[in-house]
Amino acid sequence: MAGSRQPPTEVHRDLARNGMAPADFRQDLNELAVRWIGDETWTYRTTFSRPEEQDEGQDVKTVLNFEGLDTFASVYLNDELILASDNMFIQHRVNVTLQTKNKLEIVFESARLKGLELIKQHPEHRFIVHQTEISRGPVRKAQYHWGWDWGPILMSCGPTKPIKLETYFCRLEELRVRYELSPDLKRVHGTIQVKYELLAGDCELCLGVLNQQTDKMEWAKSISISSLGQAGDQDPSETGTSLCDVPFELRDVQLWWPRGYGPQSTYLIMAVARAGTHVLHNLEQVTGFRRVDLVQEPDAHGQSFYFRINHVDVFVGGSCWIPLDNELSRHHPEKEGSSAYRKWIKLAAEGNQTMVRVWGGGAYEPDDFYAAADEFGVLVWQDFMFACANYPAYPTYLAGVELEARQNVRRLRHHPSIVVWAGNNEDYQIVERYGLQYDTDDKDPQSWLKTDFPARYIYEHLLPKVIETETVGVPYHPSSPFGNGTSSVLKVDPTIGDVHQWNVWHGTMQPYQQLPEMGGRFVSEFGMEAYPHVETLEKCITRKEDRYPGSMAMDFHNKAIGHERRLVSYVSENFRLRHDLEGFAHLTQVMQADAVGLAYKAWRRQWGTKGRGGRKCGGVLVWQLNDCWPTVSWAVVDYYGVPKPAYYAIKRSMRPIAVGVQRRFRDWTMRPADELWQRDTSHIDMKALWEDVQFDVWIASNGQQEDLVGGAILAVKFVSVKTGEEVAEAIVKQVSSGQLGNGTTKILHDARVEPPAKQDNDLAYDLAYDLASYNNDHNYDLAEADPFVIHVTLHDAKGQLVASDCSWPDPIKYLHFPDRGVQVRYPDKFTAVVTAEKPVKGFVFGEVSQAALSDNGFDIMPGETWTVKTTSFYAIDKLKWRYVEMEG
Repeated sequence: MAGSRQPPTEVHRDLARNGMAPADFRQDLNELAVRWIGDETWTYRTTFSRPEEQDEGQDVKTVLNFEGLDTFASVYLNDELILASDNMFIQHRVNVTLQTKNKLEIVFESARLKGLELIKQHPEHRFIVHQTEISRGPVRKAQYHWGWDWGPILMSCGPTKPIKLETYFCRLEELRVRYELSPDLKRVHGTIQVKYELLAGDCELCLGVLNQQTDKMEWAKSISISSLGQAGDQDPSETGTSLCDVPFELRDVQLWWPRGYGPQSTYLIMAVARAGTHVLHNLEQVTGFRRVDLVQEPDAHGQSFYFRINHVDVFVGGSCWIPLDNELSRHHPEKEGSSAYRKWIKLAAEGNQTMVRVWGGGAYEPDDFYAAADEFGVLVWQDFMFACANYPAYPTYLAGVELEARQNVRRLRHHPSIVVWAGNNEDYQIVERYGLQYDTDDKDPQSWLKTDFPARYIYEHLLPKVIETETVGVPYHPSSPFGNGTSSVLKVDPTIGDVHQWNVWHGTMQPYQQLPEMGGRFVSEFGMEAYPHVETLEKCITRKEDRYPGSMAMDFHNKAIGHERRLVSYVSENFRLRHDLEGFAHLTQVMQADAVGLAYKAWRRQWGTKGRGGRKCGGVLVWQLNDCWPTVSWAVVDYYGVPKPAYYAIKRSMRPIAVGVQRRFRDWTMRPADELWQRDTSHIDMKALWEDVQFDVWIASNGQQEDLVGGAILAVKFVSVKTGEEVAEAIVKQVSSGQLGNGTTKILHDARVEPPAKQDNDLAYDLAYDLASYNNDHNYDLAEADPFVIHVTLHDAKGQLVASDCSWPDPIKYLHFPDRGVQVRYPDKFTAVVTAEKPVKGFVFGEVSQAALSDNGFDIMPGETWTVKTTSFYAIDKLKWRYVEMEG
């Protein structure tokens, strides 16, 4: 195709560049204008000269290295077919003989149409897919390209990864470290394995291990290798390559730790092939030494599911990751956007997130992604690329899957951040929903291939074998979610395995206030939708007349099932609806932050304490961290990298030391036929909602901080929404550092609010007493009601605030709270100081992509000061701000 970019690239970008498609499919309804592209055949063509090294008489090898072709690609060199590829996740190396001038041509066929052909060719299999059309089932391509409930249909094709011409005499192909840590984690021993090609003669192979923290060479050795493979065995998987294994040992090893638990120490593994003083080839690889255990043991709650790193139990709080873009080449590290992955992982880390889960409907991410996770101490849960479908298992498909798995596991296995591989996303839910064959007593993998769920062979036999042979010490989990092979394997079971909790938003659409009771041993998906900030909406909705909630363009940019109807339902249940774009967007964000923040703090509370019936919940991953285009979705950070308030809610909930307060939920959404109606002749019981308040208070800690040396003071205040005054006597507790460990510490349980002692002519007392003594025989005067916020603070021995939390009466829409007395001061252009005279709900700066705020989306109590800084050079006083019930 004339006028295309050099790889990495893809057809949509090249057509837009040449004026044959909209410049940006992300805007308005432009996605519809590019759908036709996915049904066409596209050809890329280039010419190049033979490299000088291949001149006649030189003993060299020439290879065309195709790192990734998307997806059905026929490659012709000088009109001769040299490669036919049908899997975008596989790298191909093709030996070639070049002419003086050469023509390279790649023909890409439509993945959608090829998928439909494959379905016809395999009538023996029952193809089932969710979210999209059936053609994706047999195609090894990023499944979200067919569209998802957060992304567009964009059936791309093209050379989405680099194509390299390599000419060499000696090549070091692969560097692998196998190791074991001693029981005390102070020594490491193992082997360094090098796969190499040497066309003729002998050379010296120099190996070394460099401690990157001290810049000291910890171990080194040199050996002789030969083109006859005398230093090692021939690799049976690839003709012409040899393997060399060299034992090594390190003492006083510095471990790699997750963020917040220790340093991210790494070592540089080096291999250099020399002939005399001439370097023939060198290979380097950064790795870290750590021990990983996925603890799945019987306990009082069923069977545990949590991670233990270097003998330390780690509560995992993080998010699920989807590809950064529908155009994968846009952010390839060798092209523009090379630092994008590091910025995103850094953003997750700065939000106190300890894990990202690479979702199985996307792609195996570039090395930069995992290198950033290693650097910032963010654990990675890595899915294999299967999602929401009943995949086939005919021989050619299995062969491609095995090669895909081995290549990608080999590429990624040295990253210490990867702590688990999972077979797929939600494929066992397909089994349950459609009644596919699954016999838990059948342990014969060959028999699984004969059922209507043959992919069980992939998830429970093929992929575990790949992990066993290609990695050391990294757990494998057959699916997400999965119940670990018991009779409950096919359903969400809160007592075993991991769960995807979608009865908030999807399913039964429970009130999000019920999330604390809807968890499991590990919650690997849950979420709540929200609009991005207005700046992002204005980038993708270009016509002013379309910038209102529910416009066609707005609906088009929300791909979720039920989209606006579900979103409006949740907002209207909790808040007074606003119909302007700014107001409605703000309410969705506050609602998402409330839901997500509540879940994180409540499920972290269930981490408990080891040995005392704890570890009920081992972690929580929100769906999702990011977007692949500007949209309305569950993401806590939008396509342009702008955090929503929910991002900051997670950040606060996942502090090394955090406090939590939760009042007992009274469901005002119950219908008239429910028990509450029958008992009280009303489904709204104001006494239960605003007066008969029971609440719990706790402290969560990762056990690695010394913030509370010398003790601390925890205070619980009850602040009137109306007046900002305290309606009851505060509760103050002394907390010693010895009380806190790696877990949660109960401070108050089922506590109740006590009215203050009566003073003469004390109107505040009379109101509180009247409320406390209210019963159904009296009329209820809303004008006299005084609902309150429970505000909890934790200060260290020096009086510095360590953490805070608050609990508002639900629902917010029943409250009336004007005249908050909000003040925002700007000591300098990059700092804002926010205070209020009365309780404020959902204070949000309208964040933009340049701002990079330290905090946002918080509630403000009287006497509290919130200081927000920009971590960029954007002037914070340019940002608009608003809060719930703010006028205008």
